[in-house]
Amino acid sequence: MSRAHNFSAGPAALPLETLQEAQQEFLDFAGSGSSVIELSHRGAEYVEVDRQARERLTRILGLGDDFEVLFLQGGASHQFMMVPFNFLGTSQTADYINTGTWSKKAIKEAKLFGRVNVAYSSEELNFSRVPADSELTLTEGAEYVHFTSNNTIFGTQFRKEPETAGVPLVCDASSDFLSRPLDVNRYGIIYAGAQKNAGPAGLTIVIIRKDFLQKGKKDGIPTILNYNTHLGTMFNTPPVFGVYMFNKVLAWIEKNGGLAQMESRNAHKAQLLYNEIDADDFYSGTTEPASRSHMNVTFRLKDEELNKAFLQEAEKRNLKGLKGHRSVGGFRASIYNACETESVEALVAFMKEFRR
Repeated sequence: MSRAHNFSAGPAALPLETLQEAQQEFLDFAGSGSSVIELSHRGAEYVEVDRQARERLTRILGLGDDFEVLFLQGGASHQFMMVPFNFLGTSQTADYINTGTWSKKAIKEAKLFGRVNVAYSSEELNFSRVPADSELTLTEGAEYVHFTSNNTIFGTQFRKEPETAGVPLVCDASSDFLSRPLDVNRYGIIYAGAQKNAGPAGLTIVIIRKDFLQKGKKDGIPTILNYNTHLGTMFNTPPVFGVYMFNKVLAWIEKNGGLAQMESRNAHKAQLLYNEIDADDFYSGTTEPASRSHMNVTFRLKDEELNKAFLQEAEKRNLKGLKGHRSVGGFRASIYNACETESVEALVAFMKEFRR
């Protein structure tokens, strides 16, 4: 079997050894005689998987006892609504930083529940950069400051958390979750769809600081949309296979040096690609250098009539998923944690050859 060089933006590449482990266990998990997806989510076998995943995530991120970890469904799009439903009233204000498509969707949902101050927007710049702290126009007494840490479509990323003068951050971390260390104490909520760096599609990881949770609304929220409903229990059937694979990915991250090593590895892969993009004007990046993502490298050809040929030739070399998002065009190489350095080197070699 020939494995592709997978540059898909999501669902994305998973570590090969985690797939192989899942393959070996698929028909008989933990000696149960059943697949993990056939077992009760309240049975001993799955409960242990759930416990391990929570403990590993707590350890990897350094969360301590002051955070709750929830395994939900619905993706980041569900959280766009669920966060303001729980934490934003009609007379309250939240600050939102608009750096792309997903930020805009979060802003749209939040406006249904309370006041939204757009503290910064790069829309007029075609979302080619993220702001410096000095560019943020924050609201005194805001309930929270929401930002999207990495923009999968336009290829920008915050290199560090925005400075908010102590106001809790709420972060859509879907596309750079677990790719680098975080200053976790700056956050009220971190949420992420698993399908970029953490596992298969279907699982949403939500991390909430306990003191922030206490400030949320006490009533008027449908049961399943209230974060408190999900504390310490499985209110409804969790995405069993997603949590199972997430636990394996967490074990792989620990085995390979944790988040510091992930950050170093991802920075190296990104630099290989950006060096080739910047070599001359045959290729060009779409974002300002200081805002460039280490997860989604976006670029264009100077002669866009060659776009079709580029993709066709890339496919012949087993380089998959390079077409840019339909809303912006061009090309995008998503190089999440599980994308091997060898795959990036193969792409760079192809780019050199295509130019020649």
